[in-house]
Amino acid sequence: MHPVMLLPDHADTSQLRQALWRHRIGHRITDEADGQLLWIADPRQQDELTALVERWRRGDPLEIQQKQPRRRHMNTSLSTLIHVPVTALMIVISLLVFALIAIFGDQLIVALTIVPIGISGGELAFGTLSQTLSSGQVWRLLSPAFLHFGWMHLIFNLMWVWYFGRQIEGRQSSLTMLMLLVVAGIGANIAQYLTGTVLFGGMSGVVYALLAHVWLMSRRVPGSGFFVPQMLVVFMLGWMVFTMTDMAGSVGFGNVANEAHLGGLLVGLITGWYYSSRRLKNR
Repeated sequence: MHPVMLLPDHADTSQLRQALWRHRIGHRITDEADGQLLWIADPRQQDELTALVERWRRGDPLEIQQKQPRRRHMNTSLSTLIHVPVTALMIVISLLVFALIAIFGDQLIVALTIVPIGISGGELAFGTLSQTLSSGQVWRLLSPAFLHFGWMHLIFNLMWVWYFGRQIEGRQSSLTMLMLLVVAGIGANIAQYLTGTVLFGGMSGVVYALLAHVWLMSRRVPGSGFFVPQMLVVFMLGWMVFTMTDMAGSVGFGNVANEAHLGGLLVGLITGWYYSSRRLKNR
């Protein structure tokens, strides 16, 4: 949250708050010694907020025009996508791969696994990572991140990619987001491969890297604009621990790429510490 302006101490702000929520402007109002302090969640909406406050002060109507919201919403959505190209591309590629698997099936899956997989003598056979890289199939280091084996798996991962990715691209840069995708994706995939598993996939390792990165930025540099609910951190870490237990398999959550989660989490902690330390040093 970012402080914007002081409002009169005893003013009735109920209509203003309703108008702000109708315009999808995240905010809160706190009582301070000098009056009521208005805070905003997204600084990019400050101009719109200020315009609404001025209309409220003049007593002008605060209703939204009937014919404009859809156009404004479409413009806002397009603007958001333009400002977070890496996050948007991650989601689009994941959705496209998921759709294409329904058409090409196993042929596409084995083209994206970390090492080539085939059948030899009626049994599953696969190459080594060194052979794969020496043959020029370098994309396999990252491609398993875009493999998802079910709707719930896909939706859960992409939801958090969108939530955390927008913050990183909006408050740092697309280059930082791309670096996190590549380093966390490759790091998580290699961590999982080293356990002897070759048939795995998903963006979960990257998600845990984004979670750790955003959490450290929000904790160490509170004014950076990064935010993640503490209960979400507890839930995500609790879920990671739960899937490592035998109980997870007994209730249908076996076969989880736990090492990929840990690998991604470690990458996010390192990058979060590095970038937050730079912010603190430059103050």
